[in-house]
Amino acid sequence: MSNAFGTGRPSDVPPPAPERIGPVQLGLDTFGDVTERADGSLRSDAQSIRDVVDQAVLADQVGIDFIGVGEHHREDFVVSAPEVVLAAIAARTERIRMGSAVTVLSSDDPVRVYERFATVDALSDGRAEVILGRGSFTESFPLFGYDLSDYEVLFEEKLQLWNALRGGDAVTWSGTKRAALVDQDVFPKLEHGPIPTWVGVGGSPQSVIRAASYGLPLFLAIIGGQPAQFAPFSRLYRQALAQLELPQQPIAMHSPGFVAETDEEAAERYWPYHKAVTDRLGRERGWPPLDAAQYQAGLSAGGSLYVGSPETVARKIARNMRILGVSRFDMRYATGRLPHEDMMRSIELYGTRVAPRVRELLAEPVPVP
Repeated sequence: MSNAFGTGRPSDVPPPAPERIGPVQLGLDTFGDVTERADGSLRSDAQSIRDVVDQAVLADQVGIDFIGVGEHHREDFVVSAPEVVLAAIAARTERIRMGSAVTVLSSDDPVRVYERFATVDALSDGRAEVILGRGSFTESFPLFGYDLSDYEVLFEEKLQLWNALRGGDAVTWSGTKRAALVDQDVFPKLEHGPIPTWVGVGGSPQSVIRAASYGLPLFLAIIGGQPAQFAPFSRLYRQALAQLELPQQPIAMHSPGFVAETDEEAAERYWPYHKAVTDRLGRERGWPPLDAAQYQAGLSAGGSLYVGSPETVARKIARNMRILGVSRFDMRYATGRLPHEDMMRSIELYGTRVAPRVRELLAEPVPVP
């Protein structure tokens, strides 16, 4: 399949962007996919979990700013208890920040979420953070006894409670979907202030406004289409904070990607694993199978796949960070059964070559069209 997929060269002249708040950060995240060995057989769930920890250790060593671990409850992903994995990562790393990607708050208990992340924060000496979301997968709702008809109210009420809890103070709160709390204290206490919290959104204006109403940073999950289409959400978020007279907060984005030495190598290696994952989800959700033309569109300058050589990936990240006004980019580096060894090489290139190049590009003056 030599040269079947080109990645295109991103334009160096981005359109006007929303304001970027905070320092530039480059992170990674994973859903903890079950991966394959060189002979095509599957690694065990246990080995795949140990591999995630090794991947985070490498990310720390090559200077990446953040590692996120997702939460799922299905056979193709091994991480159902991300905080336990994060605790193991905390014990083996020194500087990298760590968190969920995402915590499905609707089907969890905010008090337990606080307790678990406060523990990770203690083990990591203040490096923990939380990305909260409603979850694009719904298997956790029946598993934990929640009704999907309560999807909206569960997230709204639990976000209210989490926002009251995250500083570690005693809480008085009442809602309709869990028992009320009256001057309830929570433990362990935090050494470094409230747990940093982002609200993950997939493209709903209501979700963007909700994040702004709590004064929490916004995390855009962009897994398809054109990233530039999300620029209105960045502007909406900035406008909502201003109208609410709340301080401006950082915006981050998350997208899938894979780095290799050349564009051709990256595109060809990534294709079968990306197609397998996309087609599996398509069968569940009624999408048609992914074809080569759609893959090519994702690889193009305007697409949402950050697949290519370090230079190509860096330029695409920098371009879209400018367009969206985001200060942090997290690349989902794990895709289906993509082998551990491939992910480790991609992480190394991302940390040693992509991240420094992105910072160089963003430090340059914005070209005038």
